Amino acid sequence: MSEDERYDIVIIGGGPNGMTAAAYLAKCGLQVCVLEERVECGGACETVEPIPGVRIYPHAMLMYASPAPGFEQLELHKYGFRMTWNPVNMMESLGAGNTTTQGVSPITEKDMMGFGKLGGLLGSPPFTKELLRATFWCPPHPPEVEVTDDNVPYMQVYKKYQPDIWTHELREWTFFDLMDEHCESEPFKVTFAFAAWASGAAGHWEGVAIPALLSVQLLVLPNTGKLSIPRGGLHGYFHAIHRCAVAHGAIVRTTCPVDEILIEDGRAVGVRLRENAAIGGRKIWARKAVIAAVDFKQAFLKMIGSSHLDPGFIQKVKDISLKNGTLYVSTFHTRKPLQWKQPKFKQLTESPSNVCGPFNTPAGGVYPSDSRELYYENVADVDGHKWLPSLPPEKLMWFLTPSQAFSPTDCQGDYRNGHISAAFEVNVPVPEYQIEGPESQNEHKEELDLLMRKAFSEAFDGLDDQNVIHQWTATGREVEFRNTGLLGGTWCGSRHCNDQLWNNRPMPELARYRTPIEGLYTCHQTTGHPGALCLMAIPYNLMHILIEDGIAEPGDWWYPSPYYIPQDGKISAIRR
Repeated sequence: MSEDERYDIVIIGGGPNGMTAAAYLAKCGLQVCVLEERVECGGACETVEPIPGVRIYPHAMLMYASPAPGFEQLELHKYGFRMTWNPVNMMESLGAGNTTTQGVSPITEKDMMGFGKLGGLLGSPPFTKELLRATFWCPPHPPEVEVTDDNVPYMQVYKKYQPDIWTHELREWTFFDLMDEHCESEPFKVTFAFAAWASGAAGHWEGVAIPALLSVQLLVLPNTGKLSIPRGGLHGYFHAIHRCAVAHGAIVRTTCPVDEILIEDGRAVGVRLRENAAIGGRKIWARKAVIAAVDFKQAFLKMIGSSHLDPGFIQKVKDISLKNGTLYVSTFHTRKPLQWKQPKFKQLTESPSNVCGPFNTPAGGVYPSDSRELYYENVADVDGHKWLPSLPPEKLMWFLTPSQAFSPTDCQGDYRNGHISAAFEVNVPVPEYQIEGPESQNEHKEELDLLMRKAFSEAFDGLDDQNVIHQWTATGREVEFRNTGLLGGTWCGSRHCNDQLWNNRPMPELARYRTPIEGLYTCHQTTGHPGALCLMAIPYNLMHILIEDGIAEPGDWWYPSPYYIPQDGKISAIRR
């Protein structure tokens, strides 16, 4: 490979964001090169095989993507994308109740109607898809446009389709405020607030009531997939994105970590690979743009020298809050399947929507969902105390990912040599904020694994030593080392509260995916909102900005967000 190899676009990072951006730009006819540090692309869309024949998902598992324009624009069905559709009636499943220390708490009609109404299900016609696109698949407004109640996309959708929901407070409320207005059962509210916390927009943060709500509803609303996931899991989805990018001419190079983003006269002109890269130390030039599909700390504190950035900007990058927590993920291989404790959770075992497969495997849920006071105790442990979990097992909140999302051919549906659980997730402090140091979770892993088993055993039988064959866990620190693009050991990496939304995400100088350096753009969850964890959202939103700057010129297959506002003096992303 020649040192003066050139492309129109160089993308740093071959995860779902970088590869989707490559697919979009290559389909525009641009010459694109994707550089991935690891030996395999995919980022958090990863499948791991800890023992032969067993597939587990330590990061992304659920499909936060069903309304994405990318399915149509990139025609992923042509590149092998297929879904395993889940026939479970999720509204029926939700109606079975929430798990508390006292047993199953029933869900009322007001809970179900409020939840459905907020998600657009009760509109005439239902407006769920438009609401989700207006919340995640839409670019931030131009800097000269003041963000108001009248131009926030999801506010416009509610005003149009469900005006009795619309109120100024929607943009100020926490998720709990929203649920208090429209639902009534405390365990119902706590269950979804905790699920929202694990999805990035926490139930207690001000200003993100609707993103928090919809990050959960993306998974459960009947017309968005009902917990269905792609065949082959999220890595199977990623293969379709990868094939699409390559089919349109993108070049993908793995084991090629980038050491430096090259800047000349204030413009990003290419990258220099690390000496230990597969083609070590080479320079790869970009005619039009460099796109950093890695977290902001890697991009600005490691790959760009301080001489190219204002000291005040560098300090702002260092000060971006990581206060969000990461997930400690546990998966079990057992001789007999896990079962809900009897008789406390008897009605869940008897409900077809809350068990899965021939062995009635529990189908997922949050425990214990007794009260928001208990929720806040867990929040304080993670974001306030910043130490290893100090709550007793009976108070530690956790989320069992839904096993009914898996195909019966997956291990979690049917495994001959024992049984494989779905993943259990617990919020813990991000490694960078751990008061005992970033290695603390790894150093105390044996102790933490035991705590997790005790906590899960509050609701399940089958986690005793005689039944457990393997316990596979991933700490936030292990996730950082294995998946180098995950800042803080989690997909979101930084807060999604009202001071980091729209033109402040993650700070004004990086809003709309542009940077202080000409020709350098960002395309990663930590540096983009709207979008967050939603697949194909950040690259789709970035496309509007690349069109504005004259870098990308898509064909008739492209359509912008109906809520996109062109920036003054730029090329409009609206086709004429």
